[in-house]
Amino acid sequence: MKWFDGFNSIDIQVNGVQIHARVPAEGIGNRQPLLLLHGYPQSHVLWHKVAQALRHDYFLVIPDLRGYGNSSKPAGLPDHSNYSKRVMAQDMVALMDFLGIEIFHLCGHDRGGRVAHRLALDHPGRVRQLCLIDIVPTLDTYAATDFEFAKAYYHWFYLIQPAPLPEAMIGGAPTAYLHAMLGGLGSGGIDYLEPQALAEYEQHIRDPQTVHGMCEDYRASASIDLEHDRDGRSRNDLIKCPTLILVGERGVTYRLFDVADLWAAQCALPVTVKNLPCGHFVPEQLAEETSGCLRNFYG
Repeated sequence: MKWFDGFNSIDIQVNGVQIHARVPAEGIGNRQPLLLLHGYPQSHVLWHKVAQALRHDYFLVIPDLRGYGNSSKPAGLPDHSNYSKRVMAQDMVALMDFLGIEIFHLCGHDRGGRVAHRLALDHPGRVRQLCLIDIVPTLDTYAATDFEFAKAYYHWFYLIQPAPLPEAMIGGAPTAYLHAMLGGLGSGGIDYLEPQALAEYEQHIRDPQTVHGMCEDYRASASIDLEHDRDGRSRNDLIKCPTLILVGERGVTYRLFDVADLWAAQCALPVTVKNLPCGHFVPEQLAEETSGCLRNFYG
C-alpha cells in the first residue's frame, strides 16, 4: 500500500497551536488547492487512499485538527471556546495563509465537515467549492434528537459529560472503544481499515490528551457551537459556494435525516447530494468512489 507517497509532513504554529499536516513535496504548479479535513475518532490519515488518487490533480493540504493526531491538544477552557468550530476553522485559514493559499476547495468528513461548514460561513471569500461528507448541520441534529438517534450516536451525549468522566472511562479501554466506534455507524466492522491507518488511530487514542481533545470538540458542539449556529440562523447566514454532500447509505445520517432538505435550507446555491453504498466512514470505505466524486465536483 502506498502511504502518502509524494507528501511531506509539516508542523507549524498558527492561531496559538501547533498544526500537523501533510502537503505535497513539490510546488503547487497549476493545481488547484484542496483542503481535506478528517473526523472523529481519526486523524489526517483518514485521507491516505484519497490522497494517492488525487495527488496529481490537486495541491492537497491534509491537516490534523486541533485535539487530534499530531496537532496540539490544549486543555479545554470552561466555555469550551478553544474547541469551537469557529476557532478550529480559524486554525485552518491560518494554515492556508501560512502556505500562501488564498482561495481553495474544501472537503470535510464528520467533525471535519462541521469545521468546514463553519469555515465556509465565516470565511466565504476563501472557499471556492465545498464538500461535506455524511453530516447534517449540528443545530438540526440536536433539534431532531429522538430515541433512534440517541441510541445510534450515543457518543454525542457521552463525550459531552463533564471532564474527567468520559476521558477516564475511555482511558480504561481505549483500543476497545476505538474499534467499537470505527466498526459501528453502518460500517460493518473494521476490515475496511488499512493496518497502518488503524495502528495510527490506536496510537492516538491511547494518549489521554487526544481523548480530552476529542471530548472538548464534542462539548463545544453542544454549547458554544450552538450559540454560533443560532446567531447565524437569525441573520440568515448561508453557505455561498457550490456545495456537494456525500452520504453513506448504510449510515445513521441517511437513515434518520432528510439530508437534501436540511442542507438546501443552509445554502444560497443549489446543493448536490450523492448517496454511496457504505457506512459512515466514506473516504476509507469507498476511497475510489469518493475521489471520483470530488474530481467530478471540483473539476
